[in-house]
Amino acid sequence: MVRFNFIVLVLALLFSSAAYADVPDENFYATEIDDVIFARIKGKSYKDDCVVPTSDLRYLHVLHVGFDGETHEGEMICNKAIAADLLDIFQKLYEAKYQIEKIRLVDEYNADDELSMRDNNSSCFNFRFISHTTKVSKHGLGLAVDINTLYNPYVKIVDGKVNIEPATAGDYVYRTKDFPHKIDENDLCCKLFKQHGFEWGGDWKSVKDYQHFEKDI
Repeated sequence: MVRFNFIVLVLALLFSSAAYADVPDENFYATEIDDVIFARIKGKSYKDDCVVPTSDLRYLHVLHVGFDGETHEGEMICNKAIAADLLDIFQKLYEAKYQIEKIRLVDEYNADDELSMRDNNSSCFNFRFISHTTKVSKHGLGLAVDINTLYNPYVKIVDGKVNIEPATAGDYVYRTKDFPHKIDENDLCCKLFKQHGFEWGGDWKSVKDYQHFEKDI
């Protein structure tokens, strides 16, 4: 009887962890931008003046653990050069039960970054030029990813005033405070992105972008 109970316990533990640890690869995949996906992003993240060919982009499907502790499907569009990196990172985060509230295409927010960040959405591609230049931003190239954006804002001092994006993230500006979902140098998400050669905006000097990871190619 003792041996039987032990076997039952082991099986129960295996099945309870299977939802996270034994994820088939088909849950984490990249595809080219087909007509169906393009119809979702055209005129939104893929704006009329976009100079990035769709052949340089990839659609990602991933799983993630939400703030409710449940498994959710996530979607992201990125540059093909970092697609394999992101699939590996998100699979490792999922297996570790790292919580990401939302991973949705920014197009669900009409490609409005502020609305997406206020909703704590994690995303990547959104075409734009760097302000007052003809240079495409890292997000515009699909080479930058923002994670749990409300809790990890962009912070810059402008004319002596603190500029925060999203504007609703005031409670999360001061990083000496302890709060859930804070990304710092000891955070698993930060460690995984750095292992894959990404730069973290929290390491920047003139501004701090705690949600932001980007890669040069």
